[in-house]
Order: sequence, then structure tokens, then C-alpha cells
Amino acid sequence: MDYLKTVAPTQILSERGANLVVINLGSANVRVGLAMDEKPFNVPNCIARYITQSGKPTVVDQMLNTEVTTNQHVDRERAYNSAASLLKIPVLDESSSSGSASRKMGRIDGYNQASTAKKDAVFTWTDVYEDEKISLASSAETSADKGNASASEAVPDVTDSKDTSESKRKYRKMIFGEEALKISPKEPYCLYHPIRRGHFNVPPHYSAQRVCEDLTAILDWILLEKLHITHKERFSFHAVIVVPETFDTREIKEMLTIVLGELYFNSAVVHQEGLSAVFGNGLTTACIVNIGAQTSTVVCVEDGVSLPNTEKILPFGGEDICRCLLWIQRHYQKWPQINTDVLAKPIDMLMLNQLKESFCEIRAGELETVATVHSYEEGMPAVPHKTNLTSLNVPPMGLFYPNLLVPEIFPQPPRQWFQDYENMLEDTWNMDFGGGGNMGLPMWDSFAFSPSKPKKEEKIGLAEAITSSILSAGRIDLRRKLFSSIQLIGGAGLTKGLVAAVEERVLHAIPPTEAIDTVQVLPSRTEPQFVTWKGGAILGILDFGREAWIERHQWMVNGVNKGGLKKYKDSYHLQGQAMYFINP
Repeated sequence: MDYLKTVAPTQILSERGANLVVINLGSANVRVGLAMDEKPFNVPNCIARYITQSGKPTVVDQMLNTEVTTNQHVDRERAYNSAASLLKIPVLDESSSSGSASRKMGRIDGYNQASTAKKDAVFTWTDVYEDEKISLASSAETSADKGNASASEAVPDVTDSKDTSESKRKYRKMIFGEEALKISPKEPYCLYHPIRRGHFNVPPHYSAQRVCEDLTAILDWILLEKLHITHKERFSFHAVIVVPETFDTREIKEMLTIVLGELYFNSAVVHQEGLSAVFGNGLTTACIVNIGAQTSTVVCVEDGVSLPNTEKILPFGGEDICRCLLWIQRHYQKWPQINTDVLAKPIDMLMLNQLKESFCEIRAGELETVATVHSYEEGMPAVPHKTNLTSLNVPPMGLFYPNLLVPEIFPQPPRQWFQDYENMLEDTWNMDFGGGGNMGLPMWDSFAFSPSKPKKEEKIGLAEAITSSILSAGRIDLRRKLFSSIQLIGGAGLTKGLVAAVEERVLHAIPPTEAIDTVQVLPSRTEPQFVTWKGGAILGILDFGREAWIERHQWMVNGVNKGGLKKYKDSYHLQGQAMYFINP
């Protein structure tokens, strides 16, 4: 009798997931945990490094262009008016002349009682100094670990000269996660986000090598400090890497090198988020709508196989909703006269995200509340300001009217970043690499792969993206099933009223020529922000021991030349190696 058929899934995860680590990468957060765990650790995907040179920006992405052009401002106001008309609230030019008493009001004071404590939370600046006793212990451990100390243990030989009483205190060399986001701008640190807008963050001022080093340091810190898995123990652990649909081949290769080469895992397997989400909710066929912090993706899955031609990538997410919330409050002069800068002071984005999660929802009628916002000045305690926030139902409507969401101008990776495979793919796409026929790897069938260029983003609304994706699926019976099997995942998927809005907007977006009259969003059986991680855990258990798993020695010997001037010893050979695993 098949053992898997006689044991409950939770028991299988418990028994077979003890040495299986699931890593789910995102632009804002990385979710890491053992497959047997109920939930992963959800850690902001960033690192702050101590710097000695003066004049360097405290956030490397401060160099991004955040200026809103005149055309963008006009488009944003038009989008606001379109959303306002749908929500039955005054448009921008009417709002200033119509008194609040004449509007249809809806107050949400006390709304969402479960998050009351979260709404009132006040962030404090991170203590950037090492405790002297911990530093001494870390130094001893570092010398005993043959130079392989963790990122959090290494301490530079620098002192704080501002106060003689603190002259012996040392700055922490690297700070991770939420602590890194809460470092005061006056401190000598620079914050790095290795992934931005769904891709490796490799503009000219942030090298690809540094991105890989930072990702390695972040994951190493999580494994050591959260999961308590040392370097020596990792040779007996295996990794499931769940990557966004936005990742291209080069980025997948780099992640395999990091996980197998730098983090010492015994073997690894790669899955995409769309496929993982289906398994995470116990389905086989669905339209997966993943609303992340910086990007949103749509992809259809049929019988456990992703349909590449249905993939849509949208360049906006939850953080853009936060920025829109701030813009609206400033437009109506509801925001206090404080220096709120979400790019230069990431702690301000944490505050805005709290306000968004607590108060923003989609429903008709004017929506306002009294809330407390905080000003975070350099090194000073947070100062509370009570204010009346208005039009709280407009920011999440930016998912349907993307011109409302004006993201920073993010320079895409340089063209040569993709030439690692673009110039070779035509020759290698259909080659037989010795595997012989179908490799028996149904998961690799599902990779949405672009044979000639990096994946393209589309500036369309969520309803249009869902409709276009499903209509690309082919058969009418499949399209009907997909329209009735929509899944909303990701943090912004929790927005109150979003389910009804998606169903209504998608139904209206379906062309009249299509014989489809039912749109349904299925409830998630797992917390939306953890669905992809949970699906990765399930896939890792089901696929364990099969040929899709890449062993460390295979990847290191055949794919990477460690210590060489080029990271890959032979780019053509590595392309063949990657395609051997990716393309059956």
C-alpha cells in the first residue's frame, strides 16, 4: 500500500520536512522556514552595512528618481476622479468646494478590532551598537569557526568618538530585517535592498556581485539566528527555492549558486510562486493573482502546470498603495506638517503600511477616520500627531487604476545582465543534454520561460490583467473554470472589499462576445501572504528524491568556477546545465 496515501499531509510534512528548508524570495520580504513548520519567518529583505566614508547616502536607492512628472500628475488626478466616480465620492475639483456634511460619510473608527494594538504601535530607532559581552563572545566564536562567521557576528574595529562613556562601544557591522529599516539616518549605515520590483537590484550604483553577497548574508543570518542551522549542519539539509514569476534565468542561476555554493545546502530545487500557490491551497487549476509589495503577477495553472502564455507582470504593489495614501492626505492637507520620506527614511514606510493595513478598504461612500501618525526625526523619539485621514477607499483602487500609483523610476538591469543566456538560447533551446526524452519533471514544464528577451511588465489594471490572462488560456471550458477559480494571494490580497471588487471589475472587463457570466474568487485556505511558501513545502515533500533536485557537487563542478575571474567558468556550458534542469 502507498505510504503517502495512508498518512495525513500534515503528518507527512512533520515527518519528512525536518531537514527541508523552504526559501520564498520577494522584493520587500523573504519567507524562510522548515517545511514541517506551520508558518515561516517573514523578514524584510534588506541589509544595512556600516560605512566609514562621509557623504554616502544612508539608503542606496535614494538615487532613484522619485519626481512625479507633469503628465504623471495629470494622469494620476484623472485616475483619482475615475475611482471617485465609481466609489460615489467627490472628485478632486469638487472636494474642496463641498462641505463634509453634504457627503455620504462612513467612519471606521474602531474598525478591525484585532489590529488595534498594531495601529497604535510606535516604532523605535534601532540600537546600532554591539553589546560588549556579546562582541567578545562573538570574537571567540569567530576565531573557532575557521573564518566562516555569520554576518551578525562580525564586528569592525571602530569606535564611537561622540561620547567618552561610549568610546569602547562598537558599531554592528551589518544589521538585518526590520531592525535595518529602523536605523536613524544620522547613523553611519547604508541600507541595501538586493531585490527591487521583482528583479535583482543591479543598477550602476549597486553591483551584481554586491547583490549576491547581500542576499547570501541575509539568508545566512536567517538560517543562523532564526532557524539555528549552522554551516556544518547544512550539508544534511535540502532547500526549496520559491522564486517570483518575474525572475529570469540569470537570476535563478545566481540563486542556485548562493544556496548551493555559499550556504552549503546538500541539494536544491526551484519552483515558481504561481505553481506553489496552487499546491499551497490544495488546488490543481486556478488563476493565481499575487499582489506583492512592489509587483503583482497573474498566471493560470491547469492540472498542476503553469500556462506560460497567460503570465502577466504588473509593476505595482502594496508599497505603491502606501505612497498613494500619503499623496491623497497631503493633497487634502490632512497630513501633519512633518518630514515623511518613504525612500530616505524606511521607518516612514513601515508606519504608512500599518495605516494602510488598518484603515484602507474598498467600499462605496466617503471613508475617513481619526488616526495617530508619527514623525520620526533623526535620532529623536517618535512624536504622535492625531489627524483625520480621508478618502481611505481610494488608494487600493489604484490596483484597478494604475495611474493612481506612481512608482519611483527604477532602472532595469543593464542589457548585458541578460546576455548570459540571450545570445545562446536559440542554439540550446531544443538541444538534448543527455537526459533522454522527458526528464519526468512536471514542475519544470510549468516554468514561464521567455526565449528571446527579459520578461515584460504591463501597465494595465488588475481586472484587465486577470481577464487577458484567462482569455489567453485557450479552451472555453478551461476559461470558464479559471474565471470561477481566481485566487488572491500576497499581503495586499488581504485588503477588505478587494474580493468583491475583483469579481465585479473582472466581470465587467470580459468582452460581451465571451459566453461567460460567472466570476468567483475562491477563499484562501492558508494565510494569503504565506500560500506560496506553504506550497513550496508541499512540493518539496512530494518531489523529494526525484531528478529535479540539483545536488551541490553537480552545480559546483559543472556550472561554477569558484575563484575564477568570471563567476561562470563557461557560459555556454552553464546554459546547457541550467536548461538540462529547466527544459525537458
